[in-house]
Amino acid sequence: MATFISVPLKKSSEVDLVKPLTKFICATYSAGEDQGEYVRAVEELNKLRKSAVGRPLDKHESSLEILLRYYDQLCVVEPKFPFSENQLCLTFTWKDAFDKGSLFGGSVKLALASLGYERSCVLFNIGALASQIASEQNLDSDEGLKTAAKYYQLASGAFSYIKDTVLSALNREPTMDISPDTVGTLSQIMLAQAQEVFFLKATSDKMKDAIIARLANQAADFYGDAFKQCQYKENLPKYFYFQEVLPVLAAKHCIMQANAEYHQSMLAKQQKKFGEEIGRLQHATDLVKTVASRYDEYVNVKDLSDKISRALAAAKKDNDFIYHDRVPDLKDLEAIGKAALVKSTVIKVPISQKFTDLFEKMVPLAVQNSMTVYNSRKAEIVNRLIGQMREATNLSNGVLASLNLPAALEDLSGDSIPQSILEKSRAIIQQGGLQSIDQLIKDLPELLQRNREILDESLRILDEEEATDNELRNKFGQRWQRTASNDLYKPLRTEGGNARNVLDKAVQADIVVKQRYGTHREMIALLCKPEAELNAAIPSANPAKTLQGSEVVSVLRALLANVNEVKMEREKLENDIKSAQFDMTSKFLTALAQDGAINEEAISVTELDNIYGGYTQKVLQSLKSQEEILGKIQNSHQEFSTMRQSNADANQREEMLKKLAAAHDSYVELSSNLKEGTKFYNELTEILLKFQNKCSDIVFARKTERDELLKDLQQSIAQQPSAPSFPAVPAYQSTPSSTATPATATSSVPTPAPRTVFVQSKPQPPARPPPPAIQAQAANTSTPPASGAGPIPPATQPVSTPAAAPSPAQGPPYPTYQGYPGCYPMPVAYNPYAYGQYNMPYMYQAPGQAPYPNVQQPQQPGYPYPQQPYYPQQ
Repeated sequence: MATFISVPLKKSSEVDLVKPLTKFICATYSAGEDQGEYVRAVEELNKLRKSAVGRPLDKHESSLEILLRYYDQLCVVEPKFPFSENQLCLTFTWKDAFDKGSLFGGSVKLALASLGYERSCVLFNIGALASQIASEQNLDSDEGLKTAAKYYQLASGAFSYIKDTVLSALNREPTMDISPDTVGTLSQIMLAQAQEVFFLKATSDKMKDAIIARLANQAADFYGDAFKQCQYKENLPKYFYFQEVLPVLAAKHCIMQANAEYHQSMLAKQQKKFGEEIGRLQHATDLVKTVASRYDEYVNVKDLSDKISRALAAAKKDNDFIYHDRVPDLKDLEAIGKAALVKSTVIKVPISQKFTDLFEKMVPLAVQNSMTVYNSRKAEIVNRLIGQMREATNLSNGVLASLNLPAALEDLSGDSIPQSILEKSRAIIQQGGLQSIDQLIKDLPELLQRNREILDESLRILDEEEATDNELRNKFGQRWQRTASNDLYKPLRTEGGNARNVLDKAVQADIVVKQRYGTHREMIALLCKPEAELNAAIPSANPAKTLQGSEVVSVLRALLANVNEVKMEREKLENDIKSAQFDMTSKFLTALAQDGAINEEAISVTELDNIYGGYTQKVLQSLKSQEEILGKIQNSHQEFSTMRQSNADANQREEMLKKLAAAHDSYVELSSNLKEGTKFYNELTEILLKFQNKCSDIVFARKTERDELLKDLQQSIAQQPSAPSFPAVPAYQSTPSSTATPATATSSVPTPAPRTVFVQSKPQPPARPPPPAIQAQAANTSTPPASGAGPIPPATQPVSTPAAAPSPAQGPPYPTYQGYPGCYPMPVAYNPYAYGQYNMPYMYQAPGQAPYPNVQQPQQPGYPYPQQPYYPQQ
């Protein structure tokens, strides 16, 4: 039943601290006693790190003591050594403790030029080693129980401290093993196991049942919390799900509850509550049955089950024949109390009882110019060191892949599938095989087209409005007084251009992924086949079982272990470098107190030398160690190949195994890339929809402004006179003639003025009959012209103002154009679909969610994406 969870150690690459620190000390301090003392201290520090993180550690208190001393030394060394870009440069690389990598691909690692990151990773190893030491204790002895409880609480405190400080110590996202969610869950697991140890000790000491029940119930509560954290957080390492952690937590939760119910039933029996005794034993029986049916392969509960069954049978027998007490329902039972006797150990420096500061007398001598210069130099150092380490890791992976290691060491029979290949095959099948990749690749073009259409539509409405604005500007000239659309839309067009560039680069990334998939598709399909078909597809070779115990095989395996150790150390070193964070303000204050003035430039240079000088040496040492190990591996592999007496069949088999291993690595990478690509396009859709809404908003506001301006211009033009003044109206156009005839009424000859007499050459026809009454009534409203008069002169003709077009509906107040907000920022994250400063991560779109909201404004025919909604008049 006593199955306890321990945490694997992180591994770091080696870094030589002696050369850079000694060089700095010799250049900074004058020759003398202090300089020699500091050099000896540097050598001791370098030995201490090699002992702490440069070799495998035994599960013993002495190994833990070395880690504690190194952690304490890191805490006191950090504020004392100045680091600069041109002198000292140290980068710490640490591998993810839970990521074991693959045959030809390195495991997850992070390299940072940061002592804070180094401290966090060392502290993680302190917690991990403490958990391993605790799990190795003999829980049948009182001393073993005390030691286990002590180290589980220390592990819980270490992980809890990392949870609270790791993000502030890093300048980027940490690896999953030291992320706040992961270390928080580990802290809770360790606390639960410490509580269980106290329960076991109370049981061993035969304490009262009431106390034991409370201890067990509290342990069940701790395990339940840990189980929930694992169950509901998707960003925890796969280690929690595939290394028996989750089922063990679930089983322990039920077991501790069963123990609590069992001991509470004993208390009920003592209190003559026989019905309650049976009810609690029945509940305990159900819990144990659940564990036995679901988690029997992880936890053995036979002894507990037998003990509860015997107690339940005896209780039922006594109750049936003697007491006849009513058995209450489970919901009616009184809740069992809780007693927490454990708590996470508080991490305070020094942790070690044997710690002494190697650099107790050392004080900084230089100062930096400013925090800005310090940060820029630090970023340059970090990028350079991380690039060197990643390049070295890729070289190592390539060499091992070309030698078919370690698969060649597993394939000594020549006729069976190596275990590593079988595991890769099962992993691919569990992840969906070719179908999952094919579906992801099939979805990418559709997602890409959707984003392109949204972007094209957004830019199209800008183009249309800008063209209209330019046309009106050319027509009205200076009277068209508003900001030009070309100037107003520059930020939006810049944002659109950035989105277009990101889409183009994503397309290129998709092409690379598809090409890689095409290269390995055949081998991936083979890995998806049943074991028998996979074995049949791999060529057989002559047996080489005699090599299984040979020295060369042992040497190769040891060298491969060294390579993996170097990689993990390098990953830790990278995390350390990136997580380095230091408060330079205190440095300025110290310099002011000591020297009476602050030299900012000198302080920055010194601090960078102190921080990254050791990291640089560690990186160089890591590269040197890798070169030596790879040389030995190549020599040993040549001897190994000679001893195998390779023939054509063996060569074909080895080539096939290489392809299968490479196919698995490619599948994992392709699956990750395609999922990230899908997420990228989905989140980009949301960003582009916001961009489209922004474009629609500004175009709508511009149209509203344009309509108002056109209305004002039309009214101004209509009311403006076409000439300075009109001539006086002639009298004959306003005086009616009584002798007008129908013939002359239609004549164009004007009626003469009263003072002018014209002799008619012909007799005039009879007078025109009077018009209808309605016309006469209308004529009486103004001075009627003569029957032969022409049209009314312009001076008397009413001026008709063109009817104003109805004002369009107004939207919400639009911001001033010069203050219009800039582009939506593109979220930044590391992934293969992110490019440059306009990185765009991926966003998940919930199933069934409509990708685009309903719209009200008329759309372009056949275009499915939303336009800016029409706002009513305010």
